Amino acid sequence: MSLWFNVIPYTGITLSRLIFAIAVLIAGFVSVKFFVYFFRKGVQKTRLPELTTQFLANFLRILLYIIVVLVFLKSLNFDVDSFIVGLSAIIGLVLGLGMQDTFTNITAGIWVAAIRPIDREEIVVVNGQTGKVKSVGIMSTELLTPDNQLITIPNKLVWGSSIVNMTRMPTRRASVDVGISYSSDIEKAIKIALDLMKGHPLILQEPEPAVVTTELASSSVNLQLRAWTKTGDFMGVKNSLTAGIFEAYRKEGIEIPFPQMDIHVKEIKREAKEIQKGVGIINLD
Repeated sequence: MSLWFNVIPYTGITLSRLIFAIAVLIAGFVSVKFFVYFFRKGVQKTRLPELTTQFLANFLRILLYIIVVLVFLKSLNFDVDSFIVGLSAIIGLVLGLGMQDTFTNITAGIWVAAIRPIDREEIVVVNGQTGKVKSVGIMSTELLTPDNQLITIPNKLVWGSSIVNMTRMPTRRASVDVGISYSSDIEKAIKIALDLMKGHPLILQEPEPAVVTTELASSSVNLQLRAWTKTGDFMGVKNSLTAGIFEAYRKEGIEIPFPQMDIHVKEIKREAKEIQKGVGIINLD
């Protein structure tokens, strides 16, 4: 029995105290998992956004882990109070050496989670990156691109830049650009495009579909088809309009030209004459 009270060499800690401290550490980590789990369940009942719930759960998890570690050290008879004071001093020193960005990211993450310019599963453009929002963590935000690449952006760049939320609004306008030749009938081309959009089952009739002339380009008269649809149908409408206008114009004889350039070459052939005395004969062929 005395074995349990033997002091481990060079530590001043008995075997029984070490085993007790390890048990406290394991029980603490397990308790944190259960506590965070029930915390998430409770917060979800308040109908807070999933993004906010996830952020609060992550923040609470880290805080509880720190507390468990401090209790573990206290169980080993460490001077936790002195440790906390020392840790505070270290944090102050680190801040002075350039950790301001860390706390800037934490603060920005809190603002993003609270004000919600973005939310989980929304498609956004943030700091020039486009993707679906997967999570907003304490330090960074994760986007998943359409080709399944995960992009991690520091929160300070999210909060400090313009955010384009592509799926927040219930409707969007799909725009399709198409060029017709100068010899084509513009009025006919516009009518064909309007008929195509008005007959599309996924295109809203209010606001009305429209066709505008956007540019008199070097090889074509450029038109733009503008149609409003539900946000969830946006990509399908855009793709079907692009293919549909091509088929409709080909069927009705409206030419969609490809870029071209006419080059006129004039051949000059002569025998050079003596330009001045002392200047040789120059032949240009």
